[in-house]
Amino acid sequence: MENNKKIPVAILGATGMVGQRFVQLLSDHPWFEISALASSERSVGKTYRHACRWMLDKEIPASAADMLIQEIQPTLEARIIFSALPAHVAKKVEPRFAKGGYVVCSNASAFRYEPDVPVIIPEINHDHLTLLEPQKKNRGWDGLIITSPNCTTTGIAIPLKPLYQKFGISKIFAVSMQAISGAGYPGHSFLDIADNVIPFIPGEEEKVQTEINLLLGKMNGNHRIPAEITISAQANRVSVKEGHTICLSMAFERKPSLNELIRVLEDFKGISGLPYLPGSPEQIIIVREEQDRPQPRSDRNAGGGMSVSVGRIRECPLLDYRMVTVSHNTLRGAASGSILNAELLVAKQLI
Repeated sequence: MENNKKIPVAILGATGMVGQRFVQLLSDHPWFEISALASSERSVGKTYRHACRWMLDKEIPASAADMLIQEIQPTLEARIIFSALPAHVAKKVEPRFAKGGYVVCSNASAFRYEPDVPVIIPEINHDHLTLLEPQKKNRGWDGLIITSPNCTTTGIAIPLKPLYQKFGISKIFAVSMQAISGAGYPGHSFLDIADNVIPFIPGEEEKVQTEINLLLGKMNGNHRIPAEITISAQANRVSVKEGHTICLSMAFERKPSLNELIRVLEDFKGISGLPYLPGSPEQIIIVREEQDRPQPRSDRNAGGGMSVSVGRIRECPLLDYRMVTVSHNTLRGAASGSILNAELLVAKQLI
């Protein structure tokens, strides 16, 4: 960072659950500083402390508490925009900011599946940033949009990446047990979720099946070629506050030994060319040896909420191997993931 001068950033949808995470995480970020907060019309003109029903475990950062909420318009004094908007709103708003020259790091699904918009987890596919050149050219934007994947996809794609690189993967069966925080605020009522499992989350299974193949795909020049893995996903909402648990079964093109598989997971430091990013954990994948781990309450905060914990690695009678993963859905799977993408753009000198 030149002269240690921090880059001004704005948060769209700042009063929501993911927006609150952005505020919390960016309040003392080494590269970024919050210069503007924006939200819906009913919050405009209020201080953040009065507009926001703060739901996180620590107090509202003092640096943000008395900031005035501004309109969601491309007139904000910022270089980077972190979007925590609902998809239907993001679809209209984010292009206006990109056209206005802003770098938009989106947590929404609105543009994830566009052929010229990269879906990025820096440690596994930072090379997909080459999509940004045709994006700006094709759309006539001075700025850009980069997206993060769905929170459930993240906890699957990260441990799959080194295995896919090394052994090839042909089939995946994934069953998710997703925390209620993934539904946003107010989420499900107590009577709906207490003592219960809800075996349906709208659009979730389709997102997982599409996004894994995008993330594990390869680049041919400025074109992304998705992987061709057959994926069956089942999504469930469970009575857990934070942390998504995934049960995975995998079929490999070249079946490794159990020791080989574990070693590849433990040794993964990100794909070649990964620059230093302050938000990336020292250990991206943490392999647990205990019979009853990982668990969301015990493992969601591993690596500051940025590591994916993997355990119960064993042979599968249907496919080749099975395992359980836990990842933090509102950190690695949401706000922290978008911030990591912004760090990547800075490190690659694209901002």
